[in-house]
Amino acid sequence: MYEKVILTFIFVFLLIISYSIFIGTLDIRSYFYQSPTLQPAPCKPDPPLRVYMYDLPPRFNVGMITRRNTSESPVTVRDFPRWPGNWGLKKQHSVEYWMMGSLLHDGDGGEAVRVSDPELADAFFVPFFSSLSFNTHGHTMTDPATEIDRKLQVDLMEFLKKSKYWQRSKGRDHVFPMTHPNAFRFLRNQLNDTIQVVVDFGRYPKGMSNLNKDVVSPYVHVVDSYTDDEPQDPYEIRSTLLFFRGRTFRKDEGIVRAKLMGILSGYSDVHYERSVATGANIKASSKGMRSSKFCLHPAGDTPSSCRLFDAIASHCVPVIVSDQIELPFEDEIDYSQFSLFFSFKEALQPGYMVDQLRKVPKQKWTEMWRQVKNISHHYEFQYPPKREDAVNMLWRQVKHKLPGVRLSIHRTRRLKISDWWRKR
Repeated sequence: MYEKVILTFIFVFLLIISYSIFIGTLDIRSYFYQSPTLQPAPCKPDPPLRVYMYDLPPRFNVGMITRRNTSESPVTVRDFPRWPGNWGLKKQHSVEYWMMGSLLHDGDGGEAVRVSDPELADAFFVPFFSSLSFNTHGHTMTDPATEIDRKLQVDLMEFLKKSKYWQRSKGRDHVFPMTHPNAFRFLRNQLNDTIQVVVDFGRYPKGMSNLNKDVVSPYVHVVDSYTDDEPQDPYEIRSTLLFFRGRTFRKDEGIVRAKLMGILSGYSDVHYERSVATGANIKASSKGMRSSKFCLHPAGDTPSSCRLFDAIASHCVPVIVSDQIELPFEDEIDYSQFSLFFSFKEALQPGYMVDQLRKVPKQKWTEMWRQVKNISHHYEFQYPPKREDAVNMLWRQVKHKLPGVRLSIHRTRRLKISDWWRKR
C-alpha cells in the first residue's frame, strides 16, 4: 500500500519536473554551472592634455628673472629659476611662470603633459612672460624701456607666424597667459583667436577675449597660505566682522572703493583702511584677514583683483562687490557656497551690507569658512605642481575649451565666404 503511494508520488514529481524543463520555467543547468559575476569595468581617468611648448630664448621668459643669463638656449628643468621671494606685487601676475614650470616638470598625475612632437599635441603653449615683460620693461608706459616690451612682442609674432602649427589653426589652439590687463598691449589684437589665460575681461572687447574661448585664472595670492588654521571656535576667534586694506582710489568700476570708505566708517568691528602694497603692509593685511569673519573684495581697476584670492588663502569668507566679475573654475566650483555677493547698488546703501553680514548665523558662517578651507588648495600656485592645484585646474580648463576650438578650426577650413556668425 505504502509502496504504491510512494511510487505514485515519485511518478508525479518526475512528470512535473519534465514538463517544467520542456516549457522552459526551470533551467537545470543553473544548478550545475554558475556563471561568473560581471564586474563593472573600472573608470579610466581622462588622459592628460598633450601640450607642445615652443622653445623660446630666455629673453622671452625666465631671462627677465635671471637677467645675468644671456644664453639663447631654451630653459630646461635643470636651470628653471625660483620665483624671487622679494618681488611683491609682481607675483600676482606670475601665472605664466607657473604654467611654464608645470610643463618643464617631469611628474605624473598632472592635467597636462609636455610632448616633444608637435604632431601629437592637443594644444600649443607659448612661454612668453607678457605680464612680467610689461612690469619689467617700462610699466609706466612712457619709459623708453617700454620699447623692449614692444620688440619682444614683434619678434614673437614673426616667429609664430612662420610656424606651420600656427598657420594650420591661425593660432586658435595656442595658449597665451596674459593676466596683467596691459600684457601684450602693442599687438594684442593679433591674438584674438587664441586661448588667452586672463583674470577678467574688463578692458577687452568680446571679439578679442571672451568666456567661449578663453580661460579665467585666479591671481597668484601674495599673502602667505594659512596652513595651521584649526581653532576650536573659528567664529569667536575672528573678532573683526569685515576687513579691507588696500588702495581706495581706482579707475573705472574701482571708484566704488572710495565710496565704500564713507559707507563703512563708524563701525567698531569693520576695518576699512587705505594702504599700498609694501612687504610690511602685505603682512599686516594677512594678519587682518586671518582675524576677520568676512573679507571685502570690491572691484579694482578691472572687475577682479588679487584681494579675493588673498582672502581665500587666509580662509576668510569673501564678500564680493563687483557687478561684472568672472570667476575661475566656475564650471567646477560653486562660489555661492563660500562667498557672499552684493551689487554696487546694494553695497552703497548705508548700513545694508553690514546688516546682512550680521544676520549670517554662526552655523552658516562656519559652514562657509570650512568650505573656503576645503577649496583653497585649488588656488595654490607652486613648483613642482601638485594634483588639483591652481595650475592643474587651469590646464583642465584649457582642455574644456578645445572642443569649441576644433569646431572653429574645422568650420574655417570649409567656409567659402566670411563667417556669418561674426556679423551678428
